[in-house]
Amino acid sequence: MKLLKSLLAVLFLAILVSSCNKYNKISKSKDYDYKLVMADSFFNKKKYKIAQQLYEELFPILKGTVKFEELYYKDAYCFYYMKMYPDAENLFKGFLEVFPNSSRAEEVDYMRSYCFYKQSPKLELEQVNTTRAMGMMQTFINTHPGSPRNKEASAIIDKCREKLEQKEYRSAELYYNMGQYRAAAIAFSTLINNYPESAKGEDYKLKTVKSYYKFAKLSILDKQVERYEKVIDEYEDFVDRYPESKLLKDAENYSNLSKNHIKVIKNEQTQTSAKR
Repeated sequence: MKLLKSLLAVLFLAILVSSCNKYNKISKSKDYDYKLVMADSFFNKKKYKIAQQLYEELFPILKGTVKFEELYYKDAYCFYYMKMYPDAENLFKGFLEVFPNSSRAEEVDYMRSYCFYKQSPKLELEQVNTTRAMGMMQTFINTHPGSPRNKEASAIIDKCREKLEQKEYRSAELYYNMGQYRAAAIAFSTLINNYPESAKGEDYKLKTVKSYYKFAKLSILDKQVERYEKVIDEYEDFVDRYPESKLLKDAENYSNLSKNHIKVIKNEQTQTSAKR
């Protein structure tokens, strides 16, 4: 087994040295047509790192020639396939600036936007690139109204919106779980306003009502009536927004509890005033 591992290691090293020697030979060549052919060969074999290095060496040589557009195009894709998305985006952008009338312009414009989408981070992190991807995709749709890529661009916008919605929802839930009920209520209300078409709108509204109820219950006595009235207002807004919701009874329960609390508080205030 050890002998086999040693043989494999030697074989790998031999292949690596051979590849390096081959690259060095191509790199040092002054036959630029040959170098371009070899770069394209590496590109087609998906050896993007070697292809990119050769394309980069050819940049100043072929700039201004009829071969430059193809080189620029493939160089950008090398970075994309190597998952180096910021570099790929920068090159796609540069391609559009150098070749605005290219037959590839629409494709490259889309790929530039797609690079931002590929940089969209995990939900826990800041979503700057997610937001930017949405904006870039919308701009692409507006710029290329007849493009067959618009369907995919719209789907990506929807995915980004879902991701941003999920992040906002987590923040609202965190406020609620920490007992910061007023902040939770505001966050859930903001979710409804930011994503009015969300399938979870009824859930957000119920959690708004529930959060305001808990906030009122924990408030000092002098503030409770006003805050229980807010619960009732939110319930009535729930009825207006989602009159057929299956969650209405739950929301109504918090409204009824709030009315009862208000009644008790006002009765106690009346009795206290009468004793005076």
